[in-house]
Amino acid sequence: MVTFDDDKQNKKVDELRREEEEELVRMLAEEKYGLPYANLMTASIDNEALRYIDEDVARAQKIAPFKILGKNIDIAIHTPENPELEHVRADLERKGLHANFSMASMQSLEKAWARYAEISHATVSRVGGLDISGSDLKKLSDELHTTADVASTVAETLKENKTHTVSMVYEIILAGAIGINASDIHFEPEEDHVRMRYRLDGVLQDILSIDQKTYKLLHSRIKLISGMKLTSDNIAQDGRFSIFLGDEEISVRVSAIPGAYGESIVLRILNPKSIQVELESMGIDPKLFEVINREIKKPNGMILLTGPTGSGKTTTLYAFIRRIYSPEIKIITIEDPIEYHLAGITQTQTDNEHGYTFIEGLRSALRQDPDVIMVGEIRDSETAKIAVESALTGHMVFSTLHTNNAAGVIPRLIDLEVNPKILVSALTLSIAQRLVRKLCPDCKKELEVPEKDKTLMAGIIAHAIDVGKDLSRYNLTKETPIKLWGPIGCDKCNKTGYKGRIGVFEAILTDEAIGKIMPSNPSEREIEKVAETQGILNMREDGVVKILSGVTSLEEVRSVVEMEEN
Repeated sequence: MVTFDDDKQNKKVDELRREEEEELVRMLAEEKYGLPYANLMTASIDNEALRYIDEDVARAQKIAPFKILGKNIDIAIHTPENPELEHVRADLERKGLHANFSMASMQSLEKAWARYAEISHATVSRVGGLDISGSDLKKLSDELHTTADVASTVAETLKENKTHTVSMVYEIILAGAIGINASDIHFEPEEDHVRMRYRLDGVLQDILSIDQKTYKLLHSRIKLISGMKLTSDNIAQDGRFSIFLGDEEISVRVSAIPGAYGESIVLRILNPKSIQVELESMGIDPKLFEVINREIKKPNGMILLTGPTGSGKTTTLYAFIRRIYSPEIKIITIEDPIEYHLAGITQTQTDNEHGYTFIEGLRSALRQDPDVIMVGEIRDSETAKIAVESALTGHMVFSTLHTNNAAGVIPRLIDLEVNPKILVSALTLSIAQRLVRKLCPDCKKELEVPEKDKTLMAGIIAHAIDVGKDLSRYNLTKETPIKLWGPIGCDKCNKTGYKGRIGVFEAILTDEAIGKIMPSNPSEREIEKVAETQGILNMREDGVVKILSGVTSLEEVRSVVEMEEN
């Protein structure tokens, strides 16, 4: 008697159907559509490729990325007649990838979709780019309000010891830095552990310690993503990658240097939101704000910013550009490097290896018929001379110069062999700036004022009033009691007592009085004496105003401004 095994028969029928479907798809691909055929039932699927297209999009469009090599990504599709494929291709091109389509059966696609369960959806591990989905970042940001939250979340993740632990730790560290507005992430190997720190409001803060074993995996992942050589750990290397948050791109500059206990790595987070600061919110005194607002709108001239690295010069320059931007004018920048991309502006980056220096960039920019030119920095005599000539020939020039204060701009330009007689007509405004941390409004407290500090600040206020500077808008007179506030620390400010930063400014306008002394190559002290009559606060005075207004502390201002008169 013949017996039938239904399960066996059904399996055989299913197998035949699958083979027929594969054959039909292969035939349609090659004969009707002229596309390659992909059988994912037998091919290997690259999990990293899957990260480039969200699972819900892949299922809805009946597609599946399955292989990535360099800038090429292979995508299996069910039918080439899907009009949404062009949107998929365009989105991948925006991320720097070229899509190659292959036809595949539904069972192949199902196999690829099942692999989504194996990956972490927050990041893409590839050279040059890192995708963090908006929902995942929001979820992490909602959980990570403070540095303590970042430390505890990383510790919990490490304890779980899952397959993608290192990827998840990296996601938490990055998302935490973005969520609490850190500008840098530092990994510093020591003998028995690795210290991880964030730079918040310009100051480094310890976040957590990582064991050497975890750091080796984390360090390899960072170097891979940023395009560094994995096998070279005895030379300094620089890299870069981008984080895509929906339509927004956050660039991350990476630096690695060898050390006694391993490579030290620093990630600089260039978040476009951090430079979207309006002039009104930068802490500029109303008198100076009025001057700046007037001068940057002129058709020609030169405005120079001075200050040390990290004093906010780039942010201020970009604020000027955004302030005057109009479709009716052409703005060109020469930067080293381009840190933030501005819509509607022609931005170029210097490349010394190929001869595109600031001076060559400036010469090239002038041939482009610009109205406004921003030069990242004036470093040499030739650049200074051409910048001055540009300001005299119908261009507005913004740039930076290395001096300690606004009065140092004129002597420095004369040292760079700029003719002082020409400089009188070219230089419009010299601005010096520093950044100080703002006291946390939720936990600051009033302090007792030491007699010497009381005398110091009262003297500064009295002198400003004596030379005609208007402090009435701050309700400050010679008789105003001297009050100080200091930091305490609470959850809202990460226990630091400070939250956010504000600028301390001074400026010298090239008016008739300044113009008269320029040809004699005046000293900084002579320039400061003449500039006092302009009514613009110097940095010492601006700092004291912010201290007495409870915006910042005396210690903060003292850390960046020389308070005692020389």
